[in-house]
Amino acid sequence: MTAITPDKRRGLFRRKLADRIVGVLSVAALVLALAGMVWILWTVFSRGASVLSWSFLTEPSKPYGALNGGIGNAILGTLAITFGAAVMGIPPALLAGIYLAEFGRGTRLGGAIRFAANVMMGMPSVVVGLFVYAVLVIPMRGFSGIAGSAALAILMFPVVLRTTEDMLLMVPDSLRESALALGCSRARTAVRIVCRSARGGLVTGILLAVARVSGETAPLLFTALWSDAWPKSYFNGPTANLPVLITEYATNSPFEEQHVAGWGAALVVTLMVLLLNISTRIIFKEKHNGR
Repeated sequence: MTAITPDKRRGLFRRKLADRIVGVLSVAALVLALAGMVWILWTVFSRGASVLSWSFLTEPSKPYGALNGGIGNAILGTLAITFGAAVMGIPPALLAGIYLAEFGRGTRLGGAIRFAANVMMGMPSVVVGLFVYAVLVIPMRGFSGIAGSAALAILMFPVVLRTTEDMLLMVPDSLRESALALGCSRARTAVRIVCRSARGGLVTGILLAVARVSGETAPLLFTALWSDAWPKSYFNGPTANLPVLITEYATNSPFEEQHVAGWGAALVVTLMVLLLNISTRIIFKEKHNGR
């Protein structure tokens, strides 16, 4: 048998040591991330759970100093703004992602769209809010929920686009070739075969994008702003929403009752985002196991 030289022993020892160090650092990073998440969740739950009640979830918010205010109008406003953002941002993002994956591979236009999407993903949300303020709020001469939806749609667009492209590229080319060999057009193959094969990943990307923008505050401060009324003026007036309510109650209100209400609103937002993320995990797991 070949003898192991001292140099080989030292090299083997260094590799094992490096592997052990990397493993320990990975576990430490995981524990640190989990500890931070648990700490945040515990703080929000402990401070916001006491204020949760049916009246708190169904009554509208009230001006500073008024008692027994709720967040019902802010919940409806958040749902309306987020739904409007999904309607404006998801369809064009899906079409752009399909183009990049199926028709724009290796083309200059595809490369330009991909580069622009990458830049948009790193764009600060406050910049998007200022942009929509300049192009929509000022010409419309007032804040509105539709302007808030436009800002959130811009934030959603690159996330859905890149997720769509990545999911479609994971579909084997043999599936495309089989559909084309049977006489399907490229467009029909992309929509009816490739997209249906990757529908679990597409739904996951959409839900994650919705969860990503549902708690954004900076764009809504410049677009939807805030209102204590029910969100009846979505198209032409300030619209209540949870992120701005939390900001207003936590930073501008001098009343302790509204500070507690802000924690309750933060808990509601946290539960909504957690529900969306858990839903994406369940959907992705079911689709993956079903293949």
